[in-house]
Amino acid sequence: MTRAEEAVKVRDPRYPFTAIVGSEDLKLALILNAVSPGVGGVLVRGEKGTAKSTIVRALAALLPPVEVVRGCRFSCDPAAPDPGCPDGPHEAAPGTVRPARLVELPVGASEDRLAGSLDLERALTEGVKAFEPGLLADAHRGVLYVDEVNLLHDHLVDLLLDAAALGTCYVEREGVSVRHAARFLLVGTMNPEEGELRPQLLDRFGLTVEVRASREVSQRAEVVRRRLAFEADPVAFAASWQARERELATRVAEARARVAEVTLPDSALRSIATVCAAFEVDGLRADLVTARAAIAHAAWRGGTTVTAEDVREAARLALPHRRRRDPFDAPGLDEARLDELLDQTPEDPEEPDDPGDGPEGGPGDGPEGGPGGGPDSPGSGPGGSGEDVPGTEPAEPASREGVPAPAGGDAATGRTGDDRVAEADPARRARLFTVPGLGAGAPGRRSRAATPLGRVTGARVPGGRPASLHLRATVEAAAPYQVGRGRNGPGLLLRREDLREAAREGREGNLVLFVVDASGSMAARRRMSAVKGAVLGLLLDAYQRRDKVGLVTFRGARADLVLPPTSSVEAGAARLRELPTGGRTPLAAGLLRAAEVLRVERLRDPSRRPLLVLVTDGRATSGTVEEAHRAAALLAGVATVVVDCETGHIRLGLAASLARRMGARAVRLDDLTDLAGVVRDRRAAA
Repeated sequence: MTRAEEAVKVRDPRYPFTAIVGSEDLKLALILNAVSPGVGGVLVRGEKGTAKSTIVRALAALLPPVEVVRGCRFSCDPAAPDPGCPDGPHEAAPGTVRPARLVELPVGASEDRLAGSLDLERALTEGVKAFEPGLLADAHRGVLYVDEVNLLHDHLVDLLLDAAALGTCYVEREGVSVRHAARFLLVGTMNPEEGELRPQLLDRFGLTVEVRASREVSQRAEVVRRRLAFEADPVAFAASWQARERELATRVAEARARVAEVTLPDSALRSIATVCAAFEVDGLRADLVTARAAIAHAAWRGGTTVTAEDVREAARLALPHRRRRDPFDAPGLDEARLDELLDQTPEDPEEPDDPGDGPEGGPGDGPEGGPGGGPDSPGSGPGGSGEDVPGTEPAEPASREGVPAPAGGDAATGRTGDDRVAEADPARRARLFTVPGLGAGAPGRRSRAATPLGRVTGARVPGGRPASLHLRATVEAAAPYQVGRGRNGPGLLLRREDLREAAREGREGNLVLFVVDASGSMAARRRMSAVKGAVLGLLLDAYQRRDKVGLVTFRGARADLVLPPTSSVEAGAARLRELPTGGRTPLAAGLLRAAEVLRVERLRDPSRRPLLVLVTDGRATSGTVEEAHRAAALLAGVATVVVDCETGHIRLGLAASLARRMGARAVRLDDLTDLAGVVRDRRAAA
């Protein structure tokens, strides 16, 4: 039995990779990374229930076994051991072969579990300062898998980014200073409905795949049939697919051995550069990742030269998450445009007679012409086009002022013939708004919060059982009493009163409630288009910071909860774009509705603090200003930003007056994207 065959022996009843129905692009992306780990990993995006995690976990059985130094906790290669390995130096000796590891990083893991820390047991019992490796050490020369990677806490993302960029894990904490190799295949799965990734982490994934459930009846039925068979007898089901698993693992091992022999002709390299430039990606990482993926694809199909088809397949997987796109647009690729670029022949003035510039051929036909490739750029996350320049406006159609509703109105939407739907200006990058003070809400990325996870800010005496032991503070508390307690050997004599718990600070997600004036006065002078663009920017910010959002609008004689508080920020953007304007201004009704929504949400989720964003010019043509001020008093104490939409040379200052009544800060609409920390700086004493 070969080493590749040994890798797929039925070690546990995991669902077999070859038994998975559909998801061909995902299978190919994972295989290309198994063939050439230098491709950089895979990000799997998709709706829930599409077997994302099942496919990734099944990959481990296909990876070639790893030869490691016997007894080394950091998986050093006997042929080239790490000279700085904490378990070294390693003497020349035969190694041992073990299966490749797939290490899972839980979203709620601690920094110590990820990077490693002081071995508490040995420190407290033997008085020895020893290092206990973390998950990054376990994943070295294997796969590090993060399910729901978009929900990973920022302090873990920072550690992961450092290790992924350097291939090394550095640990400097609690008197421990350790460096060890940490090169791994990074695979993450996520549901886009729960928020996007930080651009820096998104850029670390070489390839991305969008997974959707098949709408074909026969394929869906086969998925259910196989799953039920697996659940009925996992071992027997896995054994029935073992021959196919061995065959695929053998092919992966052969392709990995062939990678070094594959050549990348200049024509294919120019194709990669052409496509990356055409899709306007930033930086050169796109070109590198696409080239590596194309080489891996050539090795996988058994070729020795990268062809145009290899470049195309690599571009399809490397480009979608790196191209520039508008906020809330899902990653995607215009394959027709890609094919058009591949059909072109780039000119090379230095090599006009290059024989590699010939027509496109099939797999294995040798050097191919035709541009192709896949872009990849750092920092290209949601809205990756960067910051817009304040004060500039894009070209607009003649109907920018709004589209009149059909005569007679619309019974489904409640619109009348006088209503207008203003087209939204492009969303602009918003500055950070935070709720003052220290909260304790759901993990997120907006306001400061005392959380069980996050960076350590100090130590405290625990009220009950310590949630997270602060070692140094515990040792310092116990040290003065060791002689009195009769210590006469190694290790510390601890008592309960010596224990200290780590105080941690992270970030929380908030409830961002938008209260938007949609009356007739807001439709004048393109004001509503600018308002929608500004609120879209704030919605994008909430989307990235894992907030819940709600939308209240007021017009005519009433206020409506257009979007109940939800984590689906895309729904808020869709409702906002469709929002009609017209009628009188019931400001008091809007504030009362907002107060009621916050009251109900406070009962549902007491720990989630609200941030109210009121968008108005301060006018109250339905009811009186005094009624609006009385309603505003009900929102006293709620962190509020009033976006003043009043325009013109003569301004009444009604929105600013309302903001003073609410204890809020008034921000002019024109200055919204240039504001630095309005809410963060307010109430500094709070």
